[in-house]
Amino acid sequence: MSGIAEAPGDDAGIVAAIRDAAAAGEPLAVSGNGGKRAMLRPVRAARGLSTRNLSGIVFHSPAELVLSARAGTPLAVIEAALAEHGQHLIAEPPDLGRLLGAAAPPTLGGMVAANLSGPRRISGGAMRDHVLGVRAVNGEGTVIRSGGKVLKNVTGLDLCKLLAGSHGTLAVMTEITLKVLPAPEATMTLVLPGLDAAQGVAALAAALGSPFGVSGAAYLPAAAAARVPALDPADTGTGAGVAVVRLENFAPSVAYRAGRLAEALAGFGAPRQIEDDGSRALWRAIRDAVPLPVAETDAVWRVSVRPSAAPGLVDALAATGARWFLDWGGGLVWIAAPAEAATHRVVTAATAAAMGAWMLLRAPEALSAGIDVLPPPPAVLARLTRRVKTAFDPRGILNPGRMYAGI
Repeated sequence: MSGIAEAPGDDAGIVAAIRDAAAAGEPLAVSGNGGKRAMLRPVRAARGLSTRNLSGIVFHSPAELVLSARAGTPLAVIEAALAEHGQHLIAEPPDLGRLLGAAAPPTLGGMVAANLSGPRRISGGAMRDHVLGVRAVNGEGTVIRSGGKVLKNVTGLDLCKLLAGSHGTLAVMTEITLKVLPAPEATMTLVLPGLDAAQGVAALAAALGSPFGVSGAAYLPAAAAARVPALDPADTGTGAGVAVVRLENFAPSVAYRAGRLAEALAGFGAPRQIEDDGSRALWRAIRDAVPLPVAETDAVWRVSVRPSAAPGLVDALAATGARWFLDWGGGLVWIAAPAEAATHRVVTAATAAAMGAWMLLRAPEALSAGIDVLPPPPAVLARLTRRVKTAFDPRGILNPGRMYAGI
């Protein structure tokens, strides 16, 4: 994207910018702070429209567990405000600035538009599950609203889940209301070293299948574990990987459940415990994909697959030189490998064989502009996707081509 970049400070400015672009038939590259510009496909647009000046928390009711903020509000501002009241964002959204080459802080709008969730996805749900309401401007410059500021709301159509994950292709969100929850008083991580991928996933499955309320479950091969300072180098001294399992809640509950879970996992070895600050640092690293070694010329994929299929999938990538680690109990595979079309074909074929779904999160523009970055939808779904795009953005000016070529 090059040329004019507008950053209005109110909804009226967003409306005016979109109407002007629609009248001129000129596409808009929609962003917050621009931190996800390298994500998915490049947008070809002479104009840019940023929500970075739409910033600030406009409503927070700690007693009702509800917060509303303008779309350009940095996530760090929201997290700090919640922390003052002992609360947090349920989906644990990641900061992928390192992977995407972005120094600017992520915004609330960008995170919801990408529907990005962190390790707590396995217990707390996805980001879109906690969006109670949105205000947005569609491709005709019309302000639309959906949802509200209460947990049970049946006013109008539920557009919140549709806009979450739409990557700015349907409308520009200007204000978002979220459900929040009390932050856990204590956290503890059980570390099971000396496991290969199959053993690690089996240990994670056993932990998640237990009654002890696991809120994080990841497997790190040795090279990935070495990138996490909270882990002891001795954990990977044999060259094998580690499984890590998180427990959260009140301190006595965490201590009790950790002891019982250690007994349940005894068949995988004697787990080591990491408490509080060390545990939080470990899961921040996993949240932000720090364990994934990425070279400047690499592409990065996120693959969703049934956990039991993850070890076979990563084995199928061995010839590509891929680096990887597993989150969500093995259900999320982070992959970095040389940015080549041949590698992309191997990743997508292995994912299809495992009946999973993939996303080419990041790649050089020369690659991402010419290939699918998401699985092509079936014909019926493709037609529906085009109809929805046309209904929201008749002139096709909002982030055209970001997700699919020609849409």
